[in-house]
Amino acid sequence: MNESVKIKRATYHLWTFVTSKLISTFGAQVYSFAISFYILQLTGSATNFATNLICAILPRTLMAPFAGYLADNYSRKAIVIISQIITTLAIIGLLIVSLTIGLSLIAIYTTTCILSVTATFSGVTFTSSISRLIDEQRIQKAMSLNQMSISFAAIGSPAVGGILYGNVSMPVFLVIYIIASIVAVCLEATMDFNLFSKHKEQISDRMDNQKESVWQNMKAGISYLKLQPIIMLLVWISLIINFLFGAFEVGYSFILIEKLKINSEHFGFTQGAFAVGMLLLSIYFSARKEVRYPMLVSKWGILFMGAVMGAVSIPLLITFSYIGNFLYYIILMFTFGSLVIIVNTPIQVMLQKKIDDEYKGRVFSIIETMAMALMPLGMVLFGLLYDVLPAQWILISSATLLITIVLILARPSVVRRAHPELEKKHGKPTEVEMPL
Repeated sequence: MNESVKIKRATYHLWTFVTSKLISTFGAQVYSFAISFYILQLTGSATNFATNLICAILPRTLMAPFAGYLADNYSRKAIVIISQIITTLAIIGLLIVSLTIGLSLIAIYTTTCILSVTATFSGVTFTSSISRLIDEQRIQKAMSLNQMSISFAAIGSPAVGGILYGNVSMPVFLVIYIIASIVAVCLEATMDFNLFSKHKEQISDRMDNQKESVWQNMKAGISYLKLQPIIMLLVWISLIINFLFGAFEVGYSFILIEKLKINSEHFGFTQGAFAVGMLLLSIYFSARKEVRYPMLVSKWGILFMGAVMGAVSIPLLITFSYIGNFLYYIILMFTFGSLVIIVNTPIQVMLQKKIDDEYKGRVFSIIETMAMALMPLGMVLFGLLYDVLPAQWILISSATLLITIVLILARPSVVRRAHPELEKKHGKPTEVEMPL
């Protein structure tokens, strides 16, 4: 296949990938919205609601390493399509249950677990396949458009879900999700997951030829990761960020709803501002040239995120009017959503280019596992702390700790190792600038 045909095919992949992700993500979030409301209305129990969240998080954490193993050893296209088909079948099963014996918590929890597993296999495999689907020059555009689709879904799905939930039955929600999932399967089936592969997939007897067990293969991925100090550093920073941001996840809702008595409609607007910030910065990154120094940009982005986390507590220290609080958190969440993209997009592009293709599945699965591993623990721990300690000091302490750790782990000498061209160009660079 000549280069011009490849570029045309890559353009098709770019928009097919984004469309597929938008449809599947939108369907999943509308479903999640409806199921969450259904559980609360059916039982009135926060515990049952939390159990469903655990069913969504825990399987992802446990299954991510196996998803990475399969992505590196079997057909990535087959994994993505099979995962989406199983998603469709799981929702069809739940629809049949709802029409025959009625929905039960067990059926909902089981379906949530299945959807979490299939989302893990599909997500890890898709992420590790970006450099095969898209030409190198447009990887940043692909990652940005992917974030845009997630942002669109985050903005639109609560509104659509809220309108539908008040006017249609649960089976209609499930049918909508089934249709979205089938469309996603059809789109994914047209994609060539080997378009820019340096070596074609050896699907047939790869495992027999290598004579490696699952654990040996995964261990090889960990050994590879240990030889990549910059990537390993990013894994540790992800682990720390997700743990400490448990203070933000729990504290933000606690402060606005319990302490400041922000009503539910205005609280929803602040959450929407977060998605709008992500969307606008995703559009920006999709249109601009690739970031020159992703490690440096992401470092400063994380530091500003730490500052935003601490700033959540300011209305507890300085009294604002109700409208002042509302506008303050709109601006704060918009800023936070923007910073998430500033941190994530350059690093994702950097990882796509630095990780060898045959290890991408395992490395991305390790990153996902590490990023999510301490999230439930952080939420439980900070949830307990908010019951006994002043919220503002928990947030300020967590923000200070995050900023300190990042300044130590991503110190200038480490940034120069990640971007040696900085030192060649400027000698010992200062980090006052954030070159985009």
